Amino acid sequence: MNLQGMSLPGARAFAAALTPAQREFLADAARRANAEPLLHLHTFWISGGGSAEPLQLGRMEPERAALLATLLPDCHCQADGETAGLHWQALALPANERSALLQAALEQCHARGLVHGWRNEAFAFWHHDCLVPPDDEQPPLLAVERAGFRFLGMRSHAVHINGFTPDGRLWCGRRALTKATDPGLLDNVTAGGLPAGESPLGCALRELQEEAGAVLEDAHTLHDAGLVRTARMDAGGWHDETLLVYNWACANGWEPANRDGEVAGFVCLNAAQTLAQIEAGAFTQDAVASLAQGLGLL
Repeated sequence: MNLQGMSLPGARAFAAALTPAQREFLADAARRANAEPLLHLHTFWISGGGSAEPLQLGRMEPERAALLATLLPDCHCQADGETAGLHWQALALPANERSALLQAALEQCHARGLVHGWRNEAFAFWHHDCLVPPDDEQPPLLAVERAGFRFLGMRSHAVHINGFTPDGRLWCGRRALTKATDPGLLDNVTAGGLPAGESPLGCALRELQEEAGAVLEDAHTLHDAGLVRTARMDAGGWHDETLLVYNWACANGWEPANRDGEVAGFVCLNAAQTLAQIEAGAFTQDAVASLAQGLGLL
């Protein structure tokens, strides 16, 4: 590992305190957070618009695909071929119309108690292989309720921030017990899904203020640490997300204070304590992957 590749002294100090075995354990744990899709899941395709090839939207349970085929117009299940799965003929429609139709179908699923953690907040979807959200010149293919992304198995984006103290410790938030996913587990000092229409940096600054009570006068204390993908099956469906990771230089003596009720409390851990908690299963998989990415282990 190249410690010089990390520009924050706190991140370098944290990494230097890890043994080679701990670094390998952390990297392996992050890799395991990106699972392969289960074979029984049905691929959700969007097609139409002349000779255009079908585009993958997501992956979902067979019974969900069958239900969606009855709720979306021009939608059917295809049993055979390279593009077997659920096909929605909507590429020729304007983006706002696509979004409205899919949103209406998700609302019907939610009314039946099938979509959990409804937030009344939209996520944007550009394409299945989208890593970094494009700039404003490329509008998304569609935008729908964020809870629907897991239900449909569509790839989303989130911002995760590793908060390092100058002496190489890590501030971590404990997720509130009321959270729809991973309640009570340790997380990054700040982490949040990227809403439609918001930039990653804007999301990071907002989440820092809402979750940790930090108002950054100088955004240069946030260092872009790249991205990492996580994917897994959970109660909501197939979770497929790109984590946009930042390393943040917390001021000496600063302590976080939650403002939005999504964090039950905070702990400041040294490297050995952090690894012990990860080994005990106390951290979210996304936080583990974000930390490994921030330390240059992936």
